[in-house]
Amino acid sequence: MGGLGARSDGAMPRREAPLRGEELTSPARLAMVLPSVIGHRGAAACAPENTLAGLRKAWELRCRWVEFDVQLTMDKHLILLHDDRIDRTTDGRGSAAALPLAALRSYDAGAWYGPGFKGERIPTLADAVALLGAIGVGANVELKAVRGREAETGVAAAAMLCRLWPSHLPVLISSFHQGALAAARARAPEIARGILFHAVPKNWRAVAESLGCAAIHADHRRLRRAIVAEIRGFGYPLLAYTVNYPARAHTLLGWGVTSVFSDVPHILAAAGVGNAAAGAAADKPNPAEPPPQGAVR
Repeated sequence: MGGLGARSDGAMPRREAPLRGEELTSPARLAMVLPSVIGHRGAAACAPENTLAGLRKAWELRCRWVEFDVQLTMDKHLILLHDDRIDRTTDGRGSAAALPLAALRSYDAGAWYGPGFKGERIPTLADAVALLGAIGVGANVELKAVRGREAETGVAAAAMLCRLWPSHLPVLISSFHQGALAAARARAPEIARGILFHAVPKNWRAVAESLGCAAIHADHRRLRRAIVAEIRGFGYPLLAYTVNYPARAHTLLGWGVTSVFSDVPHILAAAGVGNAAAGAAADKPNPAEPPPQGAVR
């Protein structure tokens, strides 16, 4: 894995204090290890999303945690991919769930973003875990699934993380799919879970309790101060996606939001948002201006 080791400025990656996995299933303990800024799909405005290059870029931008999406291939391998189809982020076409891993790995997943990333491939979850373990970065693994494969995806991801995830790093499984979270809980109850909402429903707490979730995730555009206060008042960390402007991040964190996901974590860090390390602003994204809030789908 090229590019590992000390950063260009000589700083080594920060590591969280060792925690047993089951401790993070407590909302209070999970809140203690969550950073204020989490790199979204790696650092999606700075490198091709859901690739090893994107995860390395997030590390270079001093992210302590990254978020990425996983789903199953036709032959039941877990890969990093957000969309059901590969058309937008590779030079191939088709549904990932209908293609075998060998075919998916033959497509270029970086050239669409920029010539410097030509030859980047769709990584497997095992690839991502190995890299993150080497560089010392925690992760929010979001489960994506086509209809009918929710439980299968949850079981497969939980089983792999149980086998491969480094014990010294924190990890969180999240999903919009309640079936995927329920299956992940049954397979690996010691791995923390977060429920994703577009808009937080009135019964959010009942849903979270039924799935044993330790965190609530929501679209920042639909958050209001009152619902943030309610969620935090019940002791749950609240993670908001996808926040690309410092002013909005400051507002959300001021309301009590625990973490924001961002395509441009270095821009938030340069503006003094949260606990991201200083100095990350030296790296510029492509494009140079922040994308609109939630622009990376």
